[in-house]
Amino acid sequence: MHFPTLLPSALFLAFIIPIFCPFSCLRLSAACHVDDETGLLGFKSGIRADPSGMLASWKKGTECCKWLGVTCLSGDRVTALSLAGQPNNLTSSLTGTISPSLSKLKYLDGLYLQDLKNLGGPFPDSLFTLPKLLFVYIENNKLSGPIPTNIGNLIELEALSLQGNQFSGPIPSSIADLTQLTQLKLGGNLLTGTIPLGIQRLRNLTLLHLERNQLSGPIPDLFSGLSNLRSITLSDNNFTGTIPGSISALAPKLAYLELAHNSLTGKIPDFLGKFHALDTLDLSWNHFSGTLPKSFANLTKIFNLNLSHNKLVDPFPELHVRGIESLDLSYNQFHLGRIPEWVTTSPIIYSLKLARCGIKMKLEEWKPAETYFYDYIDLSENQITGSPVKLLNRTDYLVGFYASGNKLKFNLESIRFVKSLKHLDLSRNLVYGKVPKAISGLSELNVSYNHLCGQLPSTKFPASTFAGNDCLCGSPLPKCKA
Repeated sequence: MHFPTLLPSALFLAFIIPIFCPFSCLRLSAACHVDDETGLLGFKSGIRADPSGMLASWKKGTECCKWLGVTCLSGDRVTALSLAGQPNNLTSSLTGTISPSLSKLKYLDGLYLQDLKNLGGPFPDSLFTLPKLLFVYIENNKLSGPIPTNIGNLIELEALSLQGNQFSGPIPSSIADLTQLTQLKLGGNLLTGTIPLGIQRLRNLTLLHLERNQLSGPIPDLFSGLSNLRSITLSDNNFTGTIPGSISALAPKLAYLELAHNSLTGKIPDFLGKFHALDTLDLSWNHFSGTLPKSFANLTKIFNLNLSHNKLVDPFPELHVRGIESLDLSYNQFHLGRIPEWVTTSPIIYSLKLARCGIKMKLEEWKPAETYFYDYIDLSENQITGSPVKLLNRTDYLVGFYASGNKLKFNLESIRFVKSLKHLDLSRNLVYGKVPKAISGLSELNVSYNHLCGQLPSTKFPASTFAGNDCLCGSPLPKCKA
């Protein structure tokens, strides 16, 4: 839940959300220019399906500055087109392509076509004819094909987001000509090749997001002049090599650095300890080795830290954070012994994942300052004894608890199953008692290889969920003996 998809802080949202006039903003003019009406109706004609009636108000001869998604802030001219679906609502979509008729909207400075799901076709070449265009957010649709090689002709652009489409091929080198850009978001596509070195010319960039593509090669050493960067997300690609040294130049302002799910190697550089504004650091699922720099103790503002699935070794430095929100150190070669005190005292932590971290303690001895916010706890494959009952019964919103491969010994019926709990893995422990009916509310369960006994309640889970216990019986296991 939390990694790689980490919850942004209010500060992050303030600069990644595009600044544009929403649907409800005040129009300065009721009518609109005949060219704009023609262009908008042409756009509508390219839409084959509109199940939610998003464009129902778009009717010839009516006041098009009042149409849903249309903004007129320059006399009778359309200045923004903003159509957005709801991410989890399949009916709030548009099926079709972006009509070339948008080229008639000569005063358009903002185009926002977001979460429309079935909007397809190539990159709209009509955008190259719009002289005032500043903001393009065509996100989470099905546009495909290459990003045009002449994308650099849109020299006035301040923000370009094509994330969540199906664009393929390389990132055009001409993107380096968009020197006014503050945001470049190309994540969630099928882009290949390397990061163009020319990106180092985009001195105004605050945000660079290229995650979830098929980009490869080393991360270029191009960050020295990008001193305004607040967020770098390059996760889920095929990058190799080490973290480039020029990233150290971003220490005063960088808040988000996400490089997870690549093939990066080497030691985690000492200069990361100088990133005093760092909110989120995700280096998980790489091949980093060696010890963590002692300078990590200086990361007092970090809220989200994920170093899981690397080859890091002891000692883990003592951090002096004011309150960690999510932490994942799982599947390295750490021998922490105990859950760190700076974790235990955090008043805001919601996700703690310390699987296979060499923890040897009795769980009752862990007394976190706050359990209210916890939604995920993973303590799998350690040497933890005792009972999690007091811990679990103090949580009201826990979604997942994973503790397989320990030596926990308690009665399963003594757990209070909160409504939010969906994932429970207690396999390979010393759990005893009966399986309670409350498991029916879970979506994932594993209590195999314990000492449970008795008839199973009605369940949707496979036999493997309950395998290796002392005397469980009933579907999906063999019938109970009379």
